[in-house]
Amino acid sequence: MEQDKRLVFDTIPEKFDKWRCKYSPELFEHIVKVSDLGPGKTCLEIGPGTGQASDFAIDSGCDYMAIELGEHLAQKMKEKYSSCPNFSIVNADFETYDFGDKKFDLIFSAATIQWIKEDVAYTRVRDLLKDGGILAMFFMRSDYQKNNPALYEDIQKVYSEYFVTDQPYTQKFDYRNGTSYGLNFLEEVSFPGRREYNADEHNEYLGTHCTHITLNEKYRDLFFNGVHDAVVKHGNKIVYDDQYVLFLYKK
Repeated sequence: MEQDKRLVFDTIPEKFDKWRCKYSPELFEHIVKVSDLGPGKTCLEIGPGTGQASDFAIDSGCDYMAIELGEHLAQKMKEKYSSCPNFSIVNADFETYDFGDKKFDLIFSAATIQWIKEDVAYTRVRDLLKDGGILAMFFMRSDYQKNNPALYEDIQKVYSEYFVTDQPYTQKFDYRNGTSYGLNFLEEVSFPGRREYNADEHNEYLGTHCTHITLNEKYRDLFFNGVHDAVVKHGNKIVYDDQYVLFLYKK
């Protein structure tokens, strides 16, 4: 039986915690400003992973709740944040979990909501938000081509030859379609970021991507060795210019 693709990251909780990107302080500050997040407010994070985007909400003093499908990821969250009196988490499926009469001032997702069926995601969020509540969804776009076109070409050759995954990424989610489900669009805004890795670090980072985790075993070593060699060849450095893209809606 094919593994639930939403649980792929649950197989590498420690690696995920170390290497996944933490987004941008300016992005978090913008969400806090728009939602007026703080003590007395309620907040739900959908799929926090191991807390890559959780600190800003917990640190605000709001009543923070997370829902995480992965058992090992949820346990990692408990290890990190259980001492915070305003923290709670449930290890459950957002699509089916019964929230009872809970309503939230802010619901947010860091590159997680896209794993949920669009109609289910938007409809459940709308129903769980208080009137005037905010939905914040964000993800990262990355580019290393312009910093080193020759490196990019060499890595693309490795992808063309050895990138064979048993579970290709097929999720379809339109971040611009919230208005079709009764939410009011506020804005799309982006914040810049920059990352630099050596070859070893870059392979560790790539190993936390869903399609790379599920690489066909026949090609796994050939792929990672090929990417590693390409980075070493070009000075043992790869630089990403990032854009953290934020979509905001209001109920």
